[in-house]
Amino acid sequence: MQHLSTSAATSATPRTFRKTLAKTLAAYVGLMKPHVTVLLLGVTLAAMAVARGGTLPSVGVVLATLIGGALAAGSANAINCWYDRDIDLIMTRTRSRTLPAGKVSPTNALVFGVVIGGVSIVLFSAFVNFLSAWLALGAILFYVFVYTMWLKRSTTQNIVIGGAAGAVPVLIGWAAATGGLSWAAFWMFMIIFLWTPPHFWALSLTIKKDYARAGVPMLPVVMANAKHSSRS
Repeated sequence: MQHLSTSAATSATPRTFRKTLAKTLAAYVGLMKPHVTVLLLGVTLAAMAVARGGTLPSVGVVLATLIGGALAAGSANAINCWYDRDIDLIMTRTRSRTLPAGKVSPTNALVFGVVIGGVSIVLFSAFVNFLSAWLALGAILFYVFVYTMWLKRSTTQNIVIGGAAGAVPVLIGWAAATGGLSWAAFWMFMIIFLWTPPHFWALSLTIKKDYARAGVPMLPVVMANAKHSSRS
């Protein structure tokens, strides 16, 4: 009887370990906001194809660019989650995210974001080129320090200016495919840059109460409050 219970406990231990590992990995992947990262990788790949007239560079360069891009975007998003964990807890849409839900400690989230950001720069430098590495680093720093830490909570122009970070992947893709940049690359950058604010404002209209509670001055929220004040 004791032998049977010991065997059951032994067999349960690997299953428990696998479950715990899977949950932990899922929590860290959640910090990277994969639903956003996939979109960025899509425009990166498209830019690489356009830059070379419809073809792609070698499989190695494509893979290094996409993995490096995923880690760079994931780094910026993880640090964003770390910094915004206070307002994420307030907003209904975000309170189930990794940090508000207590799945990962804030310190671990920050370290994770910094480490994968560093790995992405190493990947770009070693397997793609230095221009793509610098662009990736610039996008991470811009998203973290300019958008997340400065603009997001201070001005209605937050997503107008901060949205530039989401347009950098086309420049990274172009640089990865050609080793340089061209006017066509900057036109693609501008298309995404100009598309981002109205796209995000439309989404924010559906959750404007969340943004109002968190004190984030998204333009639709501020305009709606201004109209309400003028009527009253």
